Amino acid sequence: MGALGTSDIFLFERFRFDRRGLFRREESGGFVPLKVGSRAEDILGILIERVGDLVSKDEIIAKVWSGTIVEESNLTVQISTLRRFLDDRSAESCIQTVPGRGYRFVAPVTRCTSDIFGTPAGIDAPRSSGVTAIVAEKPEGPLPLPERPSIAVLPFANMSADPEQDYFADGISEEIITGLSKLRWFFVIARNSSFTYKGKAVDIRQVGRELGVRYVLEGSVRKGGNRVRITAQLIDAVSGKHLWADRYDGELADIFALQDEITRKVVAAIEPKLMEAEGIRSQSRSPEDLGAWDMLIRASSLFWRLTKDESQAAIALLKQLIERHPLYAPAHGMLAFVLLVSRQGGWHMMEPQITQAASLAARAVELDDADPWAHLALGFVAFTRRRTDEAVEEFQRALDLNPNFAAAHGFLGCALAFDARSDQAVDHIEQAIRMSPHDPQNALLNAALAAAHYQAGRYAEAVRIARKAIRQRFELTNGHRIYVASLAQAGLLEEARAALSRLQELHPENSIVWIERNVPYTPGPMARFLEGFRKAGLR
Repeated sequence: MGALGTSDIFLFERFRFDRRGLFRREESGGFVPLKVGSRAEDILGILIERVGDLVSKDEIIAKVWSGTIVEESNLTVQISTLRRFLDDRSAESCIQTVPGRGYRFVAPVTRCTSDIFGTPAGIDAPRSSGVTAIVAEKPEGPLPLPERPSIAVLPFANMSADPEQDYFADGISEEIITGLSKLRWFFVIARNSSFTYKGKAVDIRQVGRELGVRYVLEGSVRKGGNRVRITAQLIDAVSGKHLWADRYDGELADIFALQDEITRKVVAAIEPKLMEAEGIRSQSRSPEDLGAWDMLIRASSLFWRLTKDESQAAIALLKQLIERHPLYAPAHGMLAFVLLVSRQGGWHMMEPQITQAASLAARAVELDDADPWAHLALGFVAFTRRRTDEAVEEFQRALDLNPNFAAAHGFLGCALAFDARSDQAVDHIEQAIRMSPHDPQNALLNAALAAAHYQAGRYAEAVRIARKAIRQRFELTNGHRIYVASLAQAGLLEEARAALSRLQELHPENSIVWIERNVPYTPGPMARFLEGFRKAGLR
């Protein structure tokens, strides 16, 4: 177990790690051993001994495979093994990758000693080096139920023989989420949080508690040739009672009608009176749209994994889609949005993507003014160009079209935060996170939430939330930037300088000039933001 002492015990999340190996705490309170393998345990020991520090790939390989020449892929396999065990209930990983360099262990850790297995004693305070600088506390307890009928649509299971048809089943789920989201009297969990349960055996009541919803819809899709079968069941997540279930068989060309039928019956089961009052209107798509829709959901399935390679693959597929179906509005709006979010991830060039996205979003609105994604993209473009009022107008238009559009709430909050309209920003960002509590984009939103508190002078709160943003997506620099400035304004100058050093490792071009050019604060808030950076020592 490397350099671990015989009495060293590390406690983090639901786990315990010592010279005996890795253990997970069960509901009963006892620990059970996990068979992750000796190599993985050695790597975990190295990372956890230096919690919060960057450990290079070369250093890990030299220590774990001492005297042996191995390929870097061996390390990657072991890291994946650790993540599979450690991150089974979380959208956030305990082990963060620093691209091209190495890894950091970023979960909060308590180091202690014990003579009796399972009963730690002599607990030390968490080390200040690295731990408190980069981690955040997770909220405890179930989310409260909204006043409106609330529902989560889990990703439908692919029952086809071909695993490549996963994207098709995902598309069915997404379409039903979209249909429900347009109903103002519903509270609908966004796709990115529902999909964290993909491929997992779930307890519906636990899902209800974790997402804060009363109802859960689940189902399956079997596609064969030109035929499709969809099953769906609606469950009361509080009681576990089945409220409604049905099966639909049809030609592939009927897929849109089948989706609309499922959505209508879900609403009828939950709120029949409201159903009678307003009903659900079909989007009136024809079978000719099927090829375009198929490509769109393939691209969506790729993009929402939020990795550089799969983002680029999604962009390539969306460009092909526009070439083949130049009048298909959703393709233009989705490509514009993907380009902008990819820019936020640092995966693409800056201004060329904004210009291209602006053209695509304008074309999407021209083709279909009722497409909320097109207005979201237009608002995003205006935000990046510091035109806050225009951004607010477009984001609000997207919300008028889809009241449950978490991304529109979130980016509306971002624009307001960067213009120092802090209280409004907090309301919208918190609403977005409530609508999609497990969304991979929440790292961006938490960074903006920290910025809103920073601009309001609530520096301690900004520090706390910025830590959470870093924990969620360590490689994104947005959280690091607001964290540095917040620490400095809170008077924690030593920690601010250390955080600035980490930021410079991730983003060597970071400077006052770079921030002024690329971070979309309006003039007054920009001056306030840079004041914190100058206190931290940035030039």
